[in-house]
Amino acid sequence: MTKGKVVQIGLLISLLGILIFKLLPQFGIDNLTSSTISNFILILIVITWVTSYILRVVNGKMTFMEQRKRYRKEYEKIVNDKLENKFNSLPKEEQEKLMEDLEKNL
Repeated sequence: MTKGKVVQIGLLISLLGILIFKLLPQFGIDNLTSSTISNFILILIVITWVTSYILRVVNGKMTFMEQRKRYRKEYEKIVNDKLENKFNSLPKEEQEKLMEDLEKNL
């Protein structure tokens, strides 16, 4: 999640709280009760967000970790392609010798 999205979500949640606080008295609920209800909803949203954040940290689903996995996958693909091209450009005798050496070392 980008910083811009976090700011947008924060503004949206704040507007939601203000909207709830302003609309509840029109349904016959006094200001104290509407304040309590809007605070409860906002606190519930914050607790849910923090819990989801902690779960993402524990499960390794953070943005940085996902970027790192994608980078590593692309890096390994490029390196493997280069190694394969180098191997294919070798004469057959050298390819066979390398394969024998690999089998001995495994």
